Amino acid sequence: MNEQITILQNEAIALLKQLIATPSFSKEEDNTADIIEQSLERKGVKTRVHLKNIWATNKFYDETRPTILLNSHHDTVRPNKGYTIDPFNPIETDGKLFGLGSNDAGGCLVSLIAGFLFYYNKVDLKYNLILAATAEEEISGSNGVEALLPHLGKIDFGIVGEPTEMQMAVAEKGLMVLDCVAHGKAGHAARNEGENAIYKAIQDIEWFRSYQFPKVSELLGPLKMTVTIIDTENKAHNVIPTECHFVADVRVNELYSFEDVMEVIKNNIHSDIKPRSFRLRSTSIALDHPLVKAGIGLGRVYYGSPTTSDKALMSFPALKMGPGNSARSHAADEYIYIDEIKKGIELYIQLLGRIL
Repeated sequence: MNEQITILQNEAIALLKQLIATPSFSKEEDNTADIIEQSLERKGVKTRVHLKNIWATNKFYDETRPTILLNSHHDTVRPNKGYTIDPFNPIETDGKLFGLGSNDAGGCLVSLIAGFLFYYNKVDLKYNLILAATAEEEISGSNGVEALLPHLGKIDFGIVGEPTEMQMAVAEKGLMVLDCVAHGKAGHAARNEGENAIYKAIQDIEWFRSYQFPKVSELLGPLKMTVTIIDTENKAHNVIPTECHFVADVRVNELYSFEDVMEVIKNNIHSDIKPRSFRLRSTSIALDHPLVKAGIGLGRVYYGSPTTSDKALMSFPALKMGPGNSARSHAADEYIYIDEIKKGIELYIQLLGRIL
């Protein structure tokens, strides 16, 4: 068994280097989809493709058995301006593998693939396994896991690969993005006329900054609201703006629905508000779920995650767990430790082994 795991670890690292070297921005994942498909086919795995999502079932899949989904994404954000190295050159040094998507979520993806391959040929498993390498996670797009799930049949529970240092994110906050518009009246900046939409927006922005929702989650803490973008239509410095647009990023714990939060916001600010969607709701998996209990048995700890993932789009219980550190995600000169990948593969295999 140890030799098989070592081979899977080495193959996973080689695959991750291929993925790093291949740009895969959200909606542009064609080439990494091909790489993943070809890698699985070389191992004798029959793959299926839907849009830019690659999926496969274990060899002895049986529709009468319950099913576990193993999911992570192969799209990345665009590299930020702080990079000092080529983001597409997979450099391995001092035990680290550098490159865009190495930590988020390439290390998780290749580790889950290794775990899937370990059990792929085994007979008489108690559960089916479905592996899904999906697209558009970084933009919460509709052509990723959300589009794929209807093709997978009934899923009983899942593991979502995101960097958690192989600890268990049993809950995560939901995300609601609000487009807000404050309205004023045009005038000349040199005279005392018009109504400045910026000043009206500032009052609402201050409310977003200071208001505290009273219900605080034991796992996820308080609801958090942050204004992240502000602009006007003005091109001239001497015109009182008639509109001021701003965006609020709202992270919701499991104690509030989006509808509840919207009601409070509308009762307290004067700007027009339009939510982009109610898709990314807060989710959780019960602490007595077999998957969580198996993780606890392996010395893993559980916590609530402030970030949102494709887990929010799943109607079944899912555990967010993977190698890497979330603090490195989207950072310049992104990296993951080689040992994190190796240990992640071992832990995925052990975790699944306690259930399968």
